[in-house]
Amino acid sequence: MPQDLSNHRKTYQKEELLESNCPKNPIDLFTKWFLNADNSDAVDEANAMNIASIGLDGFPKNRIVLLKKYTEEGFIFYTNYQSEKGKALEENNHVCLSFFWPGLEQQVIIKGKAEKVSEETSNKYFNSRPDGSKLGAWASNQSEVITTRNQLDKSLEKFTKQFEGKNITKPKHWGGYLVTPISIEFWQGRPNRMHDRIRYTLQKDFSWKQERLAP
Repeated sequence: MPQDLSNHRKTYQKEELLESNCPKNPIDLFTKWFLNADNSDAVDEANAMNIASIGLDGFPKNRIVLLKKYTEEGFIFYTNYQSEKGKALEENNHVCLSFFWPGLEQQVIIKGKAEKVSEETSNKYFNSRPDGSKLGAWASNQSEVITTRNQLDKSLEKFTKQFEGKNITKPKHWGGYLVTPISIEFWQGRPNRMHDRIRYTLQKDFSWKQERLAP
């Protein structure tokens, strides 16, 4: 049944984003915003981020993953390297990350390049995960077609028995990516759709150029 959503609108008026409040390094501003979101009752999972990549079929695809670490170098997440996402990144490592925190009327959009992190880094994170999550990395051939849910449950049962009483090691096909940003845009909702948008773009000397964009 068609629905007319033309009257669905919200007034944004919680905060403002001015150049005078923007540090030279966008990671400093991201840290401020992220910690505020992470400590806010208005945000459920502050580290939930959308990642867009170009698939092997030539189409862009978005999905939600979890940010697990960020540093001056960039943003780290983990996945199955043999998944649809992993295969896409092997072919074209240009990605776009976005965080949307509607309770704070904020979003952050990051363009960058994804590269695999070291095995040491992936192993360290994998070993910190709950056993159930470790087993899930073994049991699921991510993005592959399966016949029934029962097939997945049996695979989990198989690896649960295989690793019973043993250390659950990281699969070779599982690990992390570091997204090194080339641009980071901060968006703050404002009244009358006159939103604040500040974009940082990485320069050749590794400094950041700061610009205001029209909403």
